[in-house]
Amino acid sequence: MPELPEVETTRRGIDAVITGKPLRRLVVHEARMRWPIPAELPALLAGRTVIECNRRGKYLLLRFEHGVQIVHLGMSGSLRVVPQQAFLRKHDHVEWLFDHATLRLHDPRRFGAVLWHPDEDGPVENHPLLARLGIEPFDPRFDGRWLHRHFQKRGMAVKQALLAGSAVVGVGNIYCSESLFRAGVDPRTPAGKISLPRCERLAQAIRATLSDALESGGSTLRDYVGASGEPGAYFAIHAAVYERAAQPCKVCGTPIRRLVQGQRATYFCPHCQKR
Repeated sequence: MPELPEVETTRRGIDAVITGKPLRRLVVHEARMRWPIPAELPALLAGRTVIECNRRGKYLLLRFEHGVQIVHLGMSGSLRVVPQQAFLRKHDHVEWLFDHATLRLHDPRRFGAVLWHPDEDGPVENHPLLARLGIEPFDPRFDGRWLHRHFQKRGMAVKQALLAGSAVVGVGNIYCSESLFRAGVDPRTPAGKISLPRCERLAQAIRATLSDALESGGSTLRDYVGASGEPGAYFAIHAAVYERAAQPCKVCGTPIRRLVQGQRATYFCPHCQKR
């Protein structure tokens, strides 16, 4: 699944191309996504100008003067700028047609979403998909104290607590393993038993890991590509544990271990990461 760095990389790419520009036409080739694309959406957006291109967690928010379009890339989706007359590929489900550019949502599994939140329904932050999301990892309020407070009395493993997204949003499976390694925290440790100093290290590790990923354009795993169609390079450069099972730890040489938590693969060093 595209994680926060991939989604933010996409946001930056399309923001530079579409913000301030009128959308001439929205073309829906396949409306059967995770939730059906509203049939009235093309008529609602025709000729309307994109005012802002924002992000909340893994959701892209395209603001128009009368509401916000909510876009999620699902498990394997991408949103790319393509030449206006580019050949339509299989699984290209939605097109945003501008005078100078075309955006296409490519989603083989159709787990993504293209929804509409009108202004009369209130702030988009109150939308059911967004209302319960945790704090953004780059929010100035996010630090070790924030994590420690939200981990209190939680018996679940710290990796599961991070993936839940209620304490901090956007630390998905891949970057979660990497952040826990940087912080020296065993992913099986109960969240409520992590001390404040360790929470401080973990918060710093989350910020550093996501910052490195953003600088590299995201992950090369799966089929992720950015808005320009170029793959990211994070794991070609930075991966310390993810998908390195049985390979030596880059710090101590101990073989990296793999386990499954909540049906998701976890990678860690049993020597460097302590409970």
